[in-house]
Amino acid sequence: MGTAPADSEPAYSFDELMLAATIARRFYLENASKVEIAQEMGLSRFKVARVLDMAVARGLVRIDITFPTDIDMELSSALARRYRLRHAIVVNPHQEDPGGPEPFTHLLAPPAARLVTDLLDEDGVLGLAWGRAITAVSRAFTRLPPCSVVQLTGVHPPHAITDESVKAVSSAASLAGGTAYPLYAPLVLPNALTATVLRSQPTIAAALTQFGALTTAVLGIGAWEPGLSTVHDALSEPDRRGHAARGVVAEMGSLLFDADGELVRSGLADRMIAVDADQLRRTPETIAVAGGRMKAPAVRAVLRSGLLTGLVTDAVTARAALTGP
Repeated sequence: MGTAPADSEPAYSFDELMLAATIARRFYLENASKVEIAQEMGLSRFKVARVLDMAVARGLVRIDITFPTDIDMELSSALARRYRLRHAIVVNPHQEDPGGPEPFTHLLAPPAARLVTDLLDEDGVLGLAWGRAITAVSRAFTRLPPCSVVQLTGVHPPHAITDESVKAVSSAASLAGGTAYPLYAPLVLPNALTATVLRSQPTIAAALTQFGALTTAVLGIGAWEPGLSTVHDALSEPDRRGHAARGVVAEMGSLLFDADGELVRSGLADRMIAVDADQLRRTPETIAVAGGRMKAPAVRAVLRSGLLTGLVTDAVTARAALTGP
């Protein structure tokens, strides 16, 4: 009796192929997670993963890779090499920079959302900072693996405590089917004592505890100018001038940086409700989303800090980071 060649494909029954097609449709077309599919079908998620691999191998699923034409691959690679980033996405806006604090947010948010979704593992902890760009990213999510979502910074005082950043955390957690940890607190407090008291409040303390478990953090970058930085706008004019005199040119999630990317420590951190530098250093993935010529020097400064593992930005800002002093 002859034997089948060693490299022949295993035979699958019609029922097995139907199961594979059903699982593939749920995963690829309906954006169901492997955990959700496993629960629906009474399988382990490892079994679901094996069936999906089989569906690709047998041609039940055909994957075409069509890279977005608005992503500049050359600039993305150059930026990643220069600053030792694991992830760099540079969008070519194909238009003049109109100025303003976030001129290309609508272009940066979708690829940033896709990147963050790909980086997140099931049961991870996603952190979202305050800011227009991060709110736009949260709205661009179409699916997320099961995970918790925590707010990384308090809000700017002129805004209501039901600020967009709080809504962003809640909506992302709802999409992920996980727990939301909002920060119902201002970003900058009048003094250290008030900040200490607020940090002890149960809901705020619960959010702060999550900072140590972060797996992916997403933050914006601000320049030290009116309208371009949450921290700048939250301070008094004497404080703004004082920090500028110390060399502050950029902020990210309440952290202040000089042009060389060094952290500027002024005692302001004692008045902040926000993630700190050590917690970001321990976070496996720290992604910034920022662009526009007005923020280019600030983006370059934060890149020099070494805190980022990834950046989503525009071509003008990327060139400035690669060629600037």
